[in-house]
Amino acid sequence: MSGDWQKAGRVLKSNGPDGELLASFPEGMPSQAENMEPVFIEFDGLPVPFFIMSAKPRGGKFIIRLSDVRSFEDAEELAGKDIFIPREEEDFNDDGSLPDLEDLEGWGVEDGDGHPLGEITGYEDIPGNPCIYLKTAAGEVLVPLHEDFILTFDPHGKKIRMSLPEGLI
Repeated sequence: MSGDWQKAGRVLKSNGPDGELLASFPEGMPSQAENMEPVFIEFDGLPVPFFIMSAKPRGGKFIIRLSDVRSFEDAEELAGKDIFIPREEEDFNDDGSLPDLEDLEGWGVEDGDGHPLGEITGYEDIPGNPCIYLKTAAGEVLVPLHEDFILTFDPHGKKIRMSLPEGLI
């Protein structure tokens, strides 16, 4: 599993007759455990969701109980498998601000449906209204980089998905 998934941990082995598992999470327990969101384990090339029902630290690892894993046999099926979570598309900086505008040069911009609009070629740091120069098929346009227009901000893929007002491009 790749692309939209990131590895969060690994089921090391079964732990007892009740379906408990010994798992490692190098970055710590994923937030999915607290927020009742699923983690995923791959079966036959497909992500299968499981909820972390409980987790107890043990020697740098965790004893976890996953939904629908109720027996030693169920647990043995998961032994050795990686645990994935959806890759988070990072948004703004930790303080809620936009990243440095010069770091966006060369990034792609997509419309709300994921269709390419163009590439960022420069920026204007107008106080209160930062803008990017976007090279499109029709030429270069100046686009406000306002948080209301930004749908997703993906630093891994170096692209920004925006919902821009009609007629702007």
